Parts: sequence; C-alpha cells; structure tokens
Amino acid sequence: MRIPREAARVAVLAPDGAVFLFRYDNEEVGVHWAMPGGGLDPGESRLQAAARELVEETGWADVPLDADRVLCTWTHDYTRAGVPVRQHEVIFLAPGPRRDPLGDLSASHAGDGILDWRWWSPADLADPRAEPVWPPQLPVLLADAPGHAPVDLGYVPVAP
Repeated sequence: MRIPREAARVAVLAPDGAVFLFRYDNEEVGVHWAMPGGGLDPGESRLQAAARELVEETGWADVPLDADRVLCTWTHDYTRAGVPVRQHEVIFLAPGPRRDPLGDLSASHAGDGILDWRWWSPADLADPRAEPVWPPQLPVLLADAPGHAPVDLGYVPVAP
C-alpha cells in the first residue's frame, strides 16, 4: 500500500530557457532529475511549500512565485525514506537568474537525497542519452510553457 503525499515544486527558468534541476538516486526508481521542492507541511498551502522548499534547497529567497503560474500537476509512485508513497505534485513556473545555490546547503541536500544540481538547457532536456527527468514530459511542457494553461498529467508511471 502506498501512502498519499502532497508536494510542490518550482521550475526556475533562466532567461536563456535553462531550468534548474537536482539529481537523485532513489531506491525504487533509480537516478532521475527533478526541480526544487518537496512535501507540504501541515497547514501549508502548495505555494507556501514551494517557496519554503526553494529557499531550503537553493538559498534563493528572491524568486517570484505566483499561485497562477502553474506548469503542471502530476501523480507518481516512489519510495521516500523507505516508505512507498503515491505523490501528487503541483509544479509552479518562476523566472530566475542563472546562478549557483547560495550558502552551505550540504546538510539539507544530504537529508533530501540530493546528489548534484545543474542548469539544463532545452537541448540538454531533449538529449535522448540524458538521465531521466521528472516529470518525463518536462521538455515538452517547458517548450510550450509561455502563455499556456497548466497541464494535468494525471498518474505517470516512473521506472528505473
């Protein structure tokens, strides 16, 4: 049985179209890249969770988040801290400068299982040899993002 979990992430887009991603190696689904974000705390809205997680994982407190700028929602399964979960995520879209994370985030990254980070250009995302990104539709979603309504991807299976 999978435990339901609500989460929020932020697709931070640089002026050149690159998106900031973290690298994970999950015990159930393997290596993948995903945007900053995580689970909602009790009483927290999705937007509040996205902002909190962005600061905790990148040190960026100046990225403008807007509840109306949603890229997509999706649901997927994975194992978190040894517990199988079915996670429903909302991914917010936000502009930001292309820069490194701020401050010493090594303890936060270790606790969240973050192994690495980098900016992915649209060409990087489209490379068929690249490691998986979550959601798998991310390259198409970002290419169509400007001016488009949020997309509900529904349940998307992810596999190693």
